[in-house]
Amino acid sequence: MKESLKRLFYYCLTWPLLLQSHTVSAGLLAYFKDEDGHTNWQYVANWSSGILILLLSITATILFFSRRQINFSNRALKLINDELEERVRERTATLDDSNKLLKKTNSLLEGEIAQHLETTKRLHASETYIKSILESMPVMLVGLDKAGKVTQWNKCAETITGLKADDALHENLWEAYPIMPVAKEQVEEALRDSKVLTMRKSQRGHFHYDITLYPLEAGVVILVDDVTRQVISANQLVQKDKMSFMGELASTMAHDINAPLKTIAKDIDSVKRQLVNQQCLDDEVTNQLMGWLTDAGDHSHHASAITSNLLQFAVSQGDEEQPASIPDIMDQSLDLASNIFSIPNGLKFTDILIERDYTQALPQVACFASELQQVFFSLLRHSFYALTKAAATTPKIKVQILEEFGALWIRIHHNGRSLSDQEQKHIFEPFFGSAPKGPEDEFEASNRLSFSFFIITEHHEGQMAVTSDANTGTTFHMQLQVH
Repeated sequence: MKESLKRLFYYCLTWPLLLQSHTVSAGLLAYFKDEDGHTNWQYVANWSSGILILLLSITATILFFSRRQINFSNRALKLINDELEERVRERTATLDDSNKLLKKTNSLLEGEIAQHLETTKRLHASETYIKSILESMPVMLVGLDKAGKVTQWNKCAETITGLKADDALHENLWEAYPIMPVAKEQVEEALRDSKVLTMRKSQRGHFHYDITLYPLEAGVVILVDDVTRQVISANQLVQKDKMSFMGELASTMAHDINAPLKTIAKDIDSVKRQLVNQQCLDDEVTNQLMGWLTDAGDHSHHASAITSNLLQFAVSQGDEEQPASIPDIMDQSLDLASNIFSIPNGLKFTDILIERDYTQALPQVACFASELQQVFFSLLRHSFYALTKAAATTPKIKVQILEEFGALWIRIHHNGRSLSDQEQKHIFEPFFGSAPKGPEDEFEASNRLSFSFFIITEHHEGQMAVTSDANTGTTFHMQLQVH
C-alpha cells in the first residue's frame, strides 16, 4: 500500500514535467483544439479540473495514509512511552528499595564503625595502661619471641643495662646485650618444657638478681629483679646480729681471760722481786730466770692488750655511726699491733719500719670506729705475717691516707710476701685458703679478710681492693665517702 501511494505521488509530480516535453505537449495541444484549429478551452478547463481533482484525491489519500501512519506511530510511541514509564517506575521503586536498604545498611555500618571506634579506643586505652604498668615496673622486663629477638624492653631495663629500648627492640638479645644474666639455653629450656624457671645470679659486692622466666605461646618473658639492696640489708642484719653476739662473747672472754692474766702478771712480778732480793742462786741462773720471767711478763702484757681491745670492741657494738678521724683510728691500730704481733725468737712488729703519709687537715668520716679499727688491725696482721715469710732486708709497712675526688683513700702497703693471681681474686671471699694446722700456718690464718671486706663495702658503703706484685709488694686499697 505504501509503495502504491508512493508511485502515484511520484507520477503526479512527474506529469507536469512530461507536459514540458515537445512531443507530449504537441499531442496534448492537438487534443484541446477544434477542427477549425481553435483551442477548446472547455476541454482545457475540464481536463485541468480532472487533473486537479485527481491530484487532490491523491493528496488526500496520501494525507489519510500519512495520518494513519502517524497515528499508528503515535500509538506505538505511546506504548513504548508507557512501557518506558513502567520500567522507570519499576526501576525507581527498585532504586527506592535499594536506597532504603542502603540507608539501613549505612546506618548499621555506622553503628558498627562507632562500636569499632569505641572498641579501638578502649583497646588503645587498655594497651596504654598496660604499657604504662610495664614501663613503671620496678623490675627489668624483657620480652622475647621464639627466635630470641627483643619485643619488650621497659624503663627499668634501660636503667640497669644502659641500653635504650630503640636500640634493643627487634634485635637478638645476646647480640644487643651480651652480658645478660640469662643464658640462651635457659630460655630454650623454658620454652621447651613450658614451665616457669626461677634462679638467682650474684656477684659478691656488686649485684644480686632474682630472675624468672615465663614461657608464652609467642615467646618468653624475662623478669630480672635487682634485690641487691634487700640482700645487703639482710646481710647487714645478720652481720649485726653476729657482731652483737661476737661483742657479747668477746666481752665474756675478755673478762674471763683478764682475771688470770692479771694474777699471772702479779705472780711474775713477785717472783722477780724475790729473786732480786734473795740472790739465792748464782748469777747465771738468776739471769736466765729473769729473762724467762721478763719474756712471760711481756707476753702477759700483750695478752692484756688483746683483752682490752676485745672489751673496747664489745662496748662499741650497737653504736651509731659517729664522725671520727681516720688517721687517729689508724694510729691506734698500729699501737695495738705493736703490742701484740711478734714471733718467738723472730720478727716483732716493733722491728718493722712504719711510714705514715697522712694529708694534713683531713675531714672526719661518719663511721663505726671500732669496726674500722678491726679492719686496719686485720690488714696489719696480714702484712706482719707476709713480712715474716719474705727475705726483705728492711721490712716496711707504708700507710697512706689522703682525700681525692670527694672520698678518703686509705692504702696499706708492705714489701713482704706477694699474693698470687688466684689469691688476689679470692682473698676477700669467706673461708679462703686452707685452715691453719699449726704455728707455721699463721700466715694462712691472716688471710681471713672477708669480714673486713664486708665492713668496708657493706657497713660503710665503700670500696676495697688489693694489688700485689713480687717486685713492688702488696697494697690494700680502701675508699670511704666523705659525707
